[in-house]
Amino acid sequence: MDPILELRGVTKHYEGFSLRDVSFSLPRGYVCGLIGPNGAGKTTIVKLILGLVRPSSGHVRVCGEDPATAEIAVKDRIGFVHEVPSIYDHLSVEAIASIVRSFYTRWDQPQFDALAREFGLPMRKWFGSLSRGTRTKAALALALAHHAELLVLDEPTSGLDPVFRREILDRLAAYVSDGLASVLFSTHITSDIERMADYITFIRDGRLVFSSTREEVFDRWVVVRGAPGDLDGGTRQLFAGVEVGVHAFTGLTDNGPRVRQGLAGRDIVIEPATLDDIMYYTGRTC
Repeated sequence: MDPILELRGVTKHYEGFSLRDVSFSLPRGYVCGLIGPNGAGKTTIVKLILGLVRPSSGHVRVCGEDPATAEIAVKDRIGFVHEVPSIYDHLSVEAIASIVRSFYTRWDQPQFDALAREFGLPMRKWFGSLSRGTRTKAALALALAHHAELLVLDEPTSGLDPVFRREILDRLAAYVSDGLASVLFSTHITSDIERMADYITFIRDGRLVFSSTREEVFDRWVVVRGAPGDLDGGTRQLFAGVEVGVHAFTGLTDNGPRVRQGLAGRDIVIEPATLDDIMYYTGRTC
């Protein structure tokens, strides 16, 4: 089966920033966590998927179609939730739903009503008067009610309390369980990615560092600690990033056995890397 989302050799140039040669794909029925520091290019990728901008080169395909040239068809199959949803703030949730449903060929009013009850949405309150968590739930209900095949979520759990976050993550896990829909989840909260993502895509400085299954990431990437004197020109090259203190160094690598061989006989400690470790140490040279 063709992937629900595919980027191949995608480059997008802006003044002062470029996304360069990014390729990854997402099969149906899975969650992909998109991670990277601020300014890495995550928002540019989201805009490319939504058809809001066009690539300078390469191609983007959503459900097999180009979102820039088949905009209506693709948006009919995508659901989107932004970090701070702002949807007709002066209208009630009920009124917004009555407008939004006309945009989608597969709008399911009973599904929306069920989600509204599940999320406890105050249907007659102005959207702009709702708390951040409730606005996010309302935006998610609108995205799910038209049976979107791809949900694109841009920092949806940022700033939410743990209860709200858990509810949203559980709902997303249930949504992909039938194997038909997928989720692209862009967030800084790496614990959410570690908990639910099947694939992890890491962008840094506009370039793809890796796009792998969660198991592959945590099998390959490790943190190494040892004495500063163990580092020289040759051993530094074993690391994707390294930080040296007065009494110890900490390095990150995606090949623990190679480092163990290169530092054989040295007193080093090798530990599994977290996503926070990977984001922090990648590229560090101090």
